[in-house]
Amino acid sequence: MRILIVSATSIEIKPLLKLLKHEKRIDAGLSSYSYKNLHIDVLITGVGMVQTAFQMGKAFCRFQYDAALNFGIAGCFDNQTPLGTVFHIVTERLPEMGEENGEYMLSMIDLKLIEEDAIPFKKGVMENDNPIKSRVIKKLPKVKGLTANTINESIEVIETIKTQYQPVTESMEGAAFFYACIHEGLPFAQIRAVCNHVGKRDTRYWDIPLAIENLNKTIFSILNE
Repeated sequence: MRILIVSATSIEIKPLLKLLKHEKRIDAGLSSYSYKNLHIDVLITGVGMVQTAFQMGKAFCRFQYDAALNFGIAGCFDNQTPLGTVFHIVTERLPEMGEENGEYMLSMIDLKLIEEDAIPFKKGVMENDNPIKSRVIKKLPKVKGLTANTINESIEVIETIKTQYQPVTESMEGAAFFYACIHEGLPFAQIRAVCNHVGKRDTRYWDIPLAIENLNKTIFSILNE
């Protein structure tokens, strides 16, 4: 079984990389590993949608995968969610793609630039209808995610986003991962751990080490099923 693991940075999956047996480096971002009876390619894309889309496209042109997993940390719109909480992201949106009209965003669908059910969208949302079969993943809380190019700090913008889309997590790569996997018809899952609450940037209230620790504990559980 050949699995593609995608992460924006190696830091987010550093404990995992220590566990896997390195086989060979394929290029600057893609390396091949083994673990038990699994053949695992790890793709470090760099931060952002453009980088993720390009690197995944290259990987899919090279190899045929049985499944893909996106692991990373994320911001959370729910201030009551404890830092370190691990989520299974089951839908993705691109809220910045469209027209900002002063009150809320008009999407590409609202602007009639794409059809609302054009692949990979369903009513303007990307949904994971082909999740990886995993008991561990099935038990994780399922939430809505959105992907942004800009980390939001404005209270007004954040409240507009929450009202319009009801997201739980915010990342900078998730939608690109969804887009690629849905087009490939590949079973996939995006798993993220909360490192901060979305709002004014103050890293004193972040906990990246805890998020990485909990994320990788979940990764180990998935691989050891």
